[in-house]
Amino acid sequence: MHLFFGALVTESNSFSNIPTSRASFIEYSGPEALTAEFLLSDVVRRFAARAAELGATTSIGLCAYAAPGAPVVHADYLALRARLLEDLERALPVSAVFLFLHGAMLSDACLDCEGDVLRVVREAVGANTPVLVVLDPHAHLTREMIEHSDLLAFMKEYPHTDGAKRVDDLFGAARSMLAGQPRPAAAVADCHIVGIWPTQLAPIRTFTDKLESLQDGERIVSISFVHGFPWGDTRDTGGRVLVYARERGSAQSLADALAQEIWAMRTVSQPRLLTVDEALEAVESAPDGPVVLADFADNAGGGAPADSTFVLRAVLERGLTNVAFAIFYDPLLVDFCRQVGVGGRVRARIGGKLSPFSGAPVDLEVEVKGLAHQATQRAFGTATDRLGDTAWVCGGGVDVILSSVRTQCFDPTAFTHLGLDCSTRRALVVKSMNHFQTGFAPIARRIFSVGTPGALSADFGYLPYRIFDKPYWPRNADPVA
Repeated sequence: MHLFFGALVTESNSFSNIPTSRASFIEYSGPEALTAEFLLSDVVRRFAARAAELGATTSIGLCAYAAPGAPVVHADYLALRARLLEDLERALPVSAVFLFLHGAMLSDACLDCEGDVLRVVREAVGANTPVLVVLDPHAHLTREMIEHSDLLAFMKEYPHTDGAKRVDDLFGAARSMLAGQPRPAAAVADCHIVGIWPTQLAPIRTFTDKLESLQDGERIVSISFVHGFPWGDTRDTGGRVLVYARERGSAQSLADALAQEIWAMRTVSQPRLLTVDEALEAVESAPDGPVVLADFADNAGGGAPADSTFVLRAVLERGLTNVAFAIFYDPLLVDFCRQVGVGGRVRARIGGKLSPFSGAPVDLEVEVKGLAHQATQRAFGTATDRLGDTAWVCGGGVDVILSSVRTQCFDPTAFTHLGLDCSTRRALVVKSMNHFQTGFAPIARRIFSVGTPGALSADFGYLPYRIFDKPYWPRNADPVA
């Protein structure tokens, strides 16, 4: 038995001005992909471990990841697709193809990159070779994705801590198909909702656990709640339920019932965002820290610039001190800090550089407290995320972590790798939407999400879609009427 694995992962924000090109991607293949430390490592290694348990030989093709931004330059997307296909063709014949795709990758000429990738993969391996895929739940589920694959297993957790577990789902399905069982039947139900569903919060926590319990791997092969990616403007934007079962009628009835459950909890399942003033009042009234504030709209993990200054400016104007921020994307300021060294002082212009959503820059005289070269942070608990060169600056009673690589704040190691002790700070302001929860929940006294202007507006009823034209909640009170 010979198995192939490849990955092409990025998330495209139709409203972002941050370019995504071939240069944006980290790329590995072959044995190097198994030893490298990057965000896809856990899934790649889980595939290799499960294949070894079966006594299978493996070929590891292109494994590429880029931080979310604007849709990928189409020529660069085609080059990445070609590289993945070349690796697959060199590996042929294969017993099965395993892929890790995001599900919300767009190019400037293609609104369904994953469906397109799966089409060319299917053409290469034929109709009888299982094609099985792990995806991010913040995806656009399309007919082409289902048509050209045998199983799509979307991660159930947000934060996405279950990628390796979804690989296990694929291997269970692959064993059945390779033993001669027919491809499971797929059924989709549209939730008619655009939103976001952190799975640590009630009632989605209970619902997510229910999905796991209903999925037995036999009669019900797989269940996915595809949350959708609200900031991707496509014909297929929005939440959906996908069920694979041995019998098509059972799959559809279950998908419809689960979609109705999501609809019923629509008003109570969305996270509440505090205003900046409300959030800072919560910090001021907290008896001790750290209180963690999530700068929701400036999350690089959704395509934001990660240099907005709205919360920083408000903290300084209030005179709040002992507040630390991470991670500001500011490679130029990092370079200035490296030039003066630890202990040096810089008249810094922080943030406000990249986007209309960045706000005005903050001018502040700061001391350089720490520097690191090619730093990393933990992500999703066990993976590694690259920060590039980093600097810790302090001024006006606040600490700011700067990076030369645009990424969200996943974990306290974003602070501690430079020597900043999170436990001594009154508040930690993290540029992240929800993935920070895995690392920060164990140390936080309280956690609040903060609504600011940004590339990731949570005002879902008023997102400026041009392509997505279907009725949906909350824009329409009854979108199926």
